[in-house]
Amino acid sequence: MPELPDIVAYVTALNERIVGRALLRVSIVKPFVLRTADPPLSDLEGRVVRELRRIGKRIAIGLEGAYWIVLHLMIAGRLQWRSDGVGAKSRSTLAVFDFPNGTLVLTEAGAKRRASIQVVAGEDALGALDPGGIDLFQSDLQSFRAALMAENRTLKRALTDPRTLSGIGNAYSDEILHAAGLSPIAYTHKLDAEQWSRLFAATRGTLQLWIDRLQTEAQAEFPAKVTAFRKEMAVHGRYGKPCPACGAPIQRIRYADNETNYCPRCQTGGRILADRALSRLLKSDYPRTIEELEE
Repeated sequence: MPELPDIVAYVTALNERIVGRALLRVSIVKPFVLRTADPPLSDLEGRVVRELRRIGKRIAIGLEGAYWIVLHLMIAGRLQWRSDGVGAKSRSTLAVFDFPNGTLVLTEAGAKRRASIQVVAGEDALGALDPGGIDLFQSDLQSFRAALMAENRTLKRALTDPRTLSGIGNAYSDEILHAAGLSPIAYTHKLDAEQWSRLFAATRGTLQLWIDRLQTEAQAEFPAKVTAFRKEMAVHGRYGKPCPACGAPIQRIRYADNETNYCPRCQTGGRILADRALSRLLKSDYPRTIEELEE
């Protein structure tokens, strides 16, 4: 799922292309994607785009008259920009937005239809779509700690809850926890003051690093390969590969469609965390430490 740095990159690229330009036409290719009926799409056509905002993991396109088009890409939704016309629509095309200088295309890969478009009018209606998580870059250590300690949960769950923090998901939470040297299953109520300082610094530093990197790329060309798996990442999507900090093989915990990646030496004191499925299968043969894993 595109997360905060990816959404910022999209907003950066779209700012240059559609702000100050009229939305000529909206074509909904797959009806399921439009989750609202009022205001009608016909009310949007011909209106000029005034601003763009990030609402959690959503992209909000503000049009004159206080209308908003809110795009939620979910896991497999992506945006494409075509300056020379759309051409033939592919099976993955959900919606098409035509502007005088090009076309914005919303696509979604796979069979699970989760991406959505909502059209709302006014600030109150737009605000109702915000899950409510705090903006990390408008918060200090005290408010960050208070938000994550509202419930006693694992750090992985706390970081990825959109009601707690705005825009963080599976990929960047892995990177944040590795940078902080903290276990994904450590509980928020168990952290000491020094660990909270490390986590706050790592969260800000990791997100800023990727925002800067992806924004720079987006200024050169429209983001074409938005992915949760990047070769420069330290742990996410790198199961079995060496940790860039210590060389230990990256491990994972899998649950349903999610996977948590971590370094056992840097984050868990050498302990291999139980994978719900694999540890049950292997039972006593499942390694508990780096040493057992190597043996």
